Amino acid sequence: MEDLLVFKNISKSFNKINVLIDCSLRVKTGDLIHIKGTNGSGKSTLLKILSGLLESDNGLIEFHKDVNIGALIENPEFAEYSTIKENLVFLAKLKNNYNSTKIENLCNIFNLDFNDNKFIKNFSVGMKQKLGIIQAIMEDQNLIFLDEPTRGLDDSSINAFEDYINQLISNKKCAVIIASHDMIDGLKYSHYYTLKNGILNEVQD
Repeated sequence: MEDLLVFKNISKSFNKINVLIDCSLRVKTGDLIHIKGTNGSGKSTLLKILSGLLESDNGLIEFHKDVNIGALIENPEFAEYSTIKENLVFLAKLKNNYNSTKIENLCNIFNLDFNDNKFIKNFSVGMKQKLGIIQAIMEDQNLIFLDEPTRGLDDSSINAFEDYINQLISNKKCAVIIASHDMIDGLKYSHYYTLKNGILNEVQD
């Protein structure tokens, strides 16, 4: 299995308060990694740094040359006065990777109507969350960061999410990092970490 991501000694502080302290991790194809931490523990900050949305204060981040990142971090945001189709088509075409069949299939899996004419502003938190998951996986991304992905989802949607992620990982061509307060029981994790007081530690079985 290949390394998709290696980061070493990542640190970040805000207003002189240390949020991340010398965090290091190696991520290989086939990895499904869980990072557990409470609110304010730095989970979202770490994923933002890895996604290029935020700069670390120091440390090294190395990606595989063919890495394709997908991310859902904090609350997903979309064009509120547009439809599901308009939003997802726009996002997919940014990378010239629009596959209507795949996107419609993902919408079906998560019980969304790809051709629904309602504006996103009228959607529930759970519906927006499902859209956030879809945009993070719809372009064959091979390194996926998901921050509290089951927030607002009902049981059937959580089951669909678990099944899809497990299937995605089983092909050993991608890796997924999930940061959340609690375990998502139906996922087949390969590694477990805690993030507490800025320190990232692996939890041994």
